[in-house]
Amino acid sequence: MGELPIRRMSGGRPSGIRGGGERGLNPPSDDLDPRFRGGLTALLAVIALFGAIDLVLDRPATLFSAHVLFELAFIALCLGGVAYVWRGWLGVRAELAGSQRALRDRELERDRWRDEANRLLAGLGAAIEAQFERWGLTPAEKEVALLLLKGLGHKEAAVVLARSERTVRQHAIAVYRKSGLAGRAELAAFFLEDLLLPQSGSRGESARA
Repeated sequence: MGELPIRRMSGGRPSGIRGGGERGLNPPSDDLDPRFRGGLTALLAVIALFGAIDLVLDRPATLFSAHVLFELAFIALCLGGVAYVWRGWLGVRAELAGSQRALRDRELERDRWRDEANRLLAGLGAAIEAQFERWGLTPAEKEVALLLLKGLGHKEAAVVLARSERTVRQHAIAVYRKSGLAGRAELAAFFLEDLLLPQSGSRGESARA
């Protein structure tokens, strides 16, 4: 029969487990289109350059005239605009790079989690299969026992296995008799306590024999 699949996997993750980290990170939004930002920067730089050229060509007699002060203020304003636009652009680039690094780290963490979960589930499936063998269950009884462990009732298991409910109930009774357990609750508790949490004690020790 091979190793028993414990739970269906969806996208590498056990079903029923939702990963909040799957939503990912939204990269920072840049309010200005890169082409608009570049055009605005170039325009401000050209205006500042023309202002400087105009100031030089005017050959003012004094640097403290109203015209010179206005030209200098205008040039400073344009250069400040260039600095502001580029500072914002560099900040967005740095923030985007940080978000991309965080996203890569999260993807690596998710992949490690999936690998570890797959190994644990494979090991648990092998342990359950080994215990079924020790109890001497038939292949049909193993299938019923596994569905009972997944929480299905007799009627639901009968639908999954395409058998009559009476047949499934008989297999379940055989499982309980061979394992020495009283019912589905004790069957689930046996594996949860003895296989998943072995340090908590050996529940159903007599059932293993």
